[in-house]
Amino acid sequence: MAKFRLDEVDHQILDMLIDNTRVPFTDIAKKLLISAGTVHVRVKKMEDAGIIKGSSLTIDYKKLGYSFIAYVGVFLQNTSQTKFVLERINLIPYVTVAHVTTGKFNIFCKIRAKNTEHAKDIIFMLDDIDGVYRTETMISLEESLNDKKRLMHDIFREM
Repeated sequence: MAKFRLDEVDHQILDMLIDNTRVPFTDIAKKLLISAGTVHVRVKKMEDAGIIKGSSLTIDYKKLGYSFIAYVGVFLQNTSQTKFVLERINLIPYVTVAHVTTGKFNIFCKIRAKNTEHAKDIIFMLDDIDGVYRTETMISLEESLNDKKRLMHDIFREM
C-alpha cells in the first residue's frame, strides 16, 4: 500500500482535531480559509487511509473521584499465558491501559483508582489472576506530559 501524503492543510486540520475532536468542520474551514466540504473530504481521506481512527474525548477522572493513578508491571509464570492473562485484565475496568512488553515485565498496566485502598484492591485483583507470578507497582505523583501534538509536528517536519 502506498504511503499516504499529507500536506500542510491536512496537518492544520489534524492539529485542530487533536485539540478538540468535536470542532465543527465549518469552524476549521473558516480558520483555514477553505470550504467545509474540503475539510470533510480531507478528513474522510485520512480516515480511509487509517491515519485518523475514530475520535475520542478526554474524561477528567479527578472530577469523577478517580484521581489515583498507578502503573503496575505484571510478571507471568510463563509467557504462553499472556493472552489468557490479558483477557482477565480486560475484565477489570480500573485497568485503563495494558501493554505487552519486553524487558522486566511481561505486561505493563495503567490503573485508575479512587484512593490507595482502592488501588490496593485492584492490584490484588491483578495478583489473583492465574498465571501472574507477581506484580510491581509505581504510583504516579503527577502526569507531567501528555501531548499528542509534539510527535505529530515532528513527523510533519520530517516529511
